[in-house]
Amino acid sequence: MINTMRRSCNREIVVVLGVALVCCFWSWLPVLEVEATQVTYDGRAIIIDGIRRVLFSGAIHYPRSTPEMWPDLIQKAKDGGIDVIETYVFWDLHEIRRRQYDFSGGKGFIKFLKTVQNAGLYAFLRIGPYVCAEWNYGGFPVWLHNLPGIQLRTNNQVYKEEMQNFTTLIVDMCKRENLFAPQGGPIILAQIENEYGNIMGPYREAGKEYIKWCAKMATAQNIGVPWIMCKQSDAPYPMINTCNGFYCDGFKPNNPNSPIMWTESWIGWFKTWGGADPHRATEDVAFSIARFFQFGGVFHNYYMYHGGTNFGRTPGGYITTSYDYDALLDEYGNLNQPKWGHLTQLHAVIKSAQSVLTYGTYSTKLLGAGLELTTYVNNGTGESICFLSNANTVNDTNIVLQSNGNDYFVPAWSATILANCSKEVYNTAKVNTQTSLMTKKPATTDQSEHNHQLKWVWKPEPVRDVLKGWGPLKVKKLLEQKSTTIDVSDYLWYMTSVLVAKKDAKKAILRVNTTGHVLHAFVNRRLVGSQWGQGGNYGFVFERPIMLKPGQNQITLLSATVGLVNYGPFFDLTPTGIAGGPVQLVLSGNVTKDLSSNQWYYKIGLNGELMQFYKDIKIHHHKYWRSKKLPINRPMTWYKTTFKTPLGTDAVVVDMVGMGKGHAWVNGESIGRFWPAFLADKKAGCNDTCDYRGTYDPTKCLTNCGNPSQRWYHIPRSFLMKNRSNTLILFEEIGGNPSQVSFQTVTVGTACGNAYEGNTLQLSCQGGRKFTAIQFASFGDPQGSCGMFRKGTCESANTLNVVRKACLGQERCKITSSEATFGSSKCNGNITRRLAVQAIC
Repeated sequence: MINTMRRSCNREIVVVLGVALVCCFWSWLPVLEVEATQVTYDGRAIIIDGIRRVLFSGAIHYPRSTPEMWPDLIQKAKDGGIDVIETYVFWDLHEIRRRQYDFSGGKGFIKFLKTVQNAGLYAFLRIGPYVCAEWNYGGFPVWLHNLPGIQLRTNNQVYKEEMQNFTTLIVDMCKRENLFAPQGGPIILAQIENEYGNIMGPYREAGKEYIKWCAKMATAQNIGVPWIMCKQSDAPYPMINTCNGFYCDGFKPNNPNSPIMWTESWIGWFKTWGGADPHRATEDVAFSIARFFQFGGVFHNYYMYHGGTNFGRTPGGYITTSYDYDALLDEYGNLNQPKWGHLTQLHAVIKSAQSVLTYGTYSTKLLGAGLELTTYVNNGTGESICFLSNANTVNDTNIVLQSNGNDYFVPAWSATILANCSKEVYNTAKVNTQTSLMTKKPATTDQSEHNHQLKWVWKPEPVRDVLKGWGPLKVKKLLEQKSTTIDVSDYLWYMTSVLVAKKDAKKAILRVNTTGHVLHAFVNRRLVGSQWGQGGNYGFVFERPIMLKPGQNQITLLSATVGLVNYGPFFDLTPTGIAGGPVQLVLSGNVTKDLSSNQWYYKIGLNGELMQFYKDIKIHHHKYWRSKKLPINRPMTWYKTTFKTPLGTDAVVVDMVGMGKGHAWVNGESIGRFWPAFLADKKAGCNDTCDYRGTYDPTKCLTNCGNPSQRWYHIPRSFLMKNRSNTLILFEEIGGNPSQVSFQTVTVGTACGNAYEGNTLQLSCQGGRKFTAIQFASFGDPQGSCGMFRKGTCESANTLNVVRKACLGQERCKITSSEATFGSSKCNGNITRRLAVQAIC
C-alpha cells in the first residue's frame, strides 16, 4: 500500500518514503507490494517509519563519474555509514539547446537515482537549477543569457518561466519513475535555488520577491517531500533553511520547527589552474562534525563524498579538470585514508546513540575557555551520551567529570564522545585507521611488462582561413565571447585588417585589452605572442611589439575561455573575450590607432573541432595525420597515439608532463582540458606538515607548490577497449612535447597504520596486491607520521616480528594494539601508548 502525504495542524511536514518488501514467505504472490514508510521531521529529528534518525549524506555527482563507476562509489559510501546520496541536477548538461533535452549515458540522472535505490539508500535531489558547484556558468545553459529581456536569478518573468519549465521537467521525470518517497522511491529531500542568501543583497527587493516565488513554485510541484534552501536565512515556510560551510556547529534554522541540517560540509576544497593543492586534515573534519551533532545537528551531508572529474568543458572559471576535493573517495574512487576510515567510525558512534540524541534532553556546561560538556539523557530509557569538546588551538587538557570522577584526556581542537557519559568511544584527534599513500605505476598490458614508447602522428590545426581574415560573421565592433559562441567552444576568432601608410610601416605595438581568459595574437599570419590571466585576475592587457608593412595588415586574435564564471551576484554578466577592447596599434611618435570600431570578422571554434579531429574516424586516417618529423613545442597542433588497455582494475591515468595547454580525448570521449604548463605558485605557502588545529580555510595545508597544477588526467576504464587498441588524441594550444606522455595506474603504494591502545588496526592493499615489506612497526610512543615514522622513548621489542607475521604476504591484516599482543612496552603511566606501522604493498 502507498500512503498519501498529509500535513498536521502543528505545521509539521509529513512525507513518506517507499521501500520494496521482498516477499520471501509469500512467493505465491504475483507482484510485490510497495509499503510506504512514513517520514516526518520536527525541530529535533528526522523521523523515518516512527524512528527518530540522524542521517549522514554524501555528495556524488553523476556527471563527474561514469555510469559504470556509480555502483562501486555508492556501495563504498554505504560501507562508510552513509544513508543518503546527494546530487545536483545540471541544467546545462540536459538542455544544451532550448527545449532540446539529453538524458543519455552519463547524463542519466534517473538511472543514477535508481542505482542509489538499488543500494538501499535514500536520495537528496538538489534541482537548483542554479547549482554553483564550480561548474561552468553555475550550471546554467548559456543560451539563457541571450534570451530577450532576461535577468538571471531575480524576479524576472522570462527567467522564471525558463526556471519553472526545467524544474517541472525534472520533477515530472522523477514522478513518472516513482522516485519520490510517497511513490516508494528513494528521494526524501529536494532543493530549490542554492546559496542565494550569500548574494541576495545587490538584487534588493527583486531578490526577496524571487525567493518567495521560488518557494511557492517549488511547493506547487507537490512532490510529497520537504524542500530545502541552503544558506537562506529568510527561507519562506515551508522551505527548510540549512547550513553550508567548513563549520556549522553554531547554526540555527530560521524556523524553530525545522531540523538542524548541514547540506554542504566542505570536506576539502577545489583546485584552480595556477593554484596549489588544498587539503583539509581528517582530525579537523571530524572535530567539526562531532561539534555539529554535539549542539543538536541531525542531518549532515559531505560536499564532496566523491568529487570525481570535470570531464569535457564542464568546470567553471579556471577550475582544474580534477575535482578530487580531498574527499572521502578520491578522484578515481579509491578510499582516501585515513579520512574515509576515521569518519566511518564517527558515523557508527553517532548512529549508535541516535535514540538518545533525538529523544533525549540535553544541556551544555562551560568547563573553561573553549571547553564544553554537552550531556544528552533519555529519561525514559536512562541512556546517555556526552560530548567533551576542546576548542583551544594549542592547549591539550585533562577533564575530570564530577558525575563519575573519571579523568579524560582531550587534545586541543578535538572532541571526545563518551558512551553512557563514562566510556570514551571516540576522539576526533585520535586516528585509529589506515593511512594510504597512493602511488602511480607504469601501466602494464597483455603484450609487455610496460607500455612501449608511444608512437605519435600529428597534424596542424587548419588556420589558413582565419589568418587571412575569413569569418562567417562580420560586425563593426568587438563582441562579447560567450554571447557569440553560446559556449559551444572555448575559442572565438576576432579578425580585422588595417591599412598602414608607408611612413608607418615599421615597428609598432599591438595592445589588446581583454577580459580573458587566454589570448593568442597573429599579425600577417605570424604568431606574435600569447598571454593568459594569472593569480585570479583573468582579464589583462596584452602588449607585443610587431612589424607592420605598407598597405593592408591582417590582425587575427584568438580568444580562449577556460570555463565561465560560476558564482557571485550578476555573475552571468561577467564579460568574456575581448568584449569591447579596446584593440589598439601604437605607432611611431606614440600615435595610437584604435581598431575597436573596425570591420571585424568572427569565427566560432577551431576547424579541427568542426571536422572532429578528436574522433578516430576513417576520413582522418591518411588525409591529415603525419608520421614524420614530430614537432615539439609547436602551437595549434593535433597529436594522436594508440595504446593498449592496462591490466587489472586499478584506475588509469595519463601523465601529461611536457604538454602545454589543450584538450584530450580517449576513443572520442573527452577527458577534459589539460594545462600542465601552468605551475602552482611557489610562494603559496606549501608545507609537508599540516597542523589540523585551528579554523580551516583553503590557504591552509597546501602542497604541490611550483609543480603543474594538474599533471595526471583520469581515464575511466569504461572509456577503454578491452580487446583492441585505444586512441588518445590531444589538441595542443600553446606548444608541448608529447614524447613524455605516458599511461599509469593508481594504487596503494604504502599503507600506514596508527592505533591507540585498545583499538584494532586494520591494513589492506588494493587490486589483489599483497604486503611485501614492513618498513616500520613500533608499539609504545612512536613519533612522526606516515612516511616519517621514528621510534619514541619506549616500545615493545617484539612489535616488528608480530606485525611481519600477521601481514607479510597478505592482502589485508588485523592487529590489536595492546601489550597483550606485543609484550611490555616499558612506557611509564603518563605515556599514551599507540601502534604505528608502515607497510609496502
